[in-house]
Amino acid sequence: MLPEKIIYIGVFVSLVGIFWYLKSIIYGNTRPNLVSWFLWMLAPFIAVFLQLKAGAGLSVLPVFMAGFGPLLVIVLFLFKKNAYWKLNTLDIICGLLALLSLILYVVTHNLGISIVFAILSDGLAAIPTLIKSWKFPETENSVTYITGIFGNILGLFIIKNWIFTIYSFGIYNILINIAIVFCIYRKKIFKV
Repeated sequence: MLPEKIIYIGVFVSLVGIFWYLKSIIYGNTRPNLVSWFLWMLAPFIAVFLQLKAGAGLSVLPVFMAGFGPLLVIVLFLFKKNAYWKLNTLDIICGLLALLSLILYVVTHNLGISIVFAILSDGLAAIPTLIKSWKFPETENSVTYITGIFGNILGLFIIKNWIFTIYSFGIYNILINIAIVFCIYRKKIFKV
């Protein structure tokens, strides 16, 4: 286990990643899927609340950052109207299912079940971005996802009480970020 203060390095790296992403949106190189980013804001903030209820400490910061970054993306979107990817039926279905998962997550009043619903919601929200990254990798910027992997790994290193409600969202964040980075780089990796 590393000293808790190491998490601030992860927060700094996450901030660099999100500001890199915001810059890429401003210059028109990245076009985020708003369904994904809205739900990526919501689910982590609820997860932080539940993790704190379960007794987590500073290890919640990477999960908080997983919600804070999308909040900044949404705020930027409000000022730069052409910064979004076009929505389709799949985006709306995934968004509705993710919202349903979030509602179930809030009403269960069981931390373990609630965190599973939060992960499910976030995962459903990721589907449109995964598909977009697979088909149109040039519309995404991998830096924010790579820094998310790093920050969440640091968060796991400082966990004191290894219970499912504290570590699960961090592990999920690492895996979903790896999946998105893979989708962005798969053509370069496999020379397709």
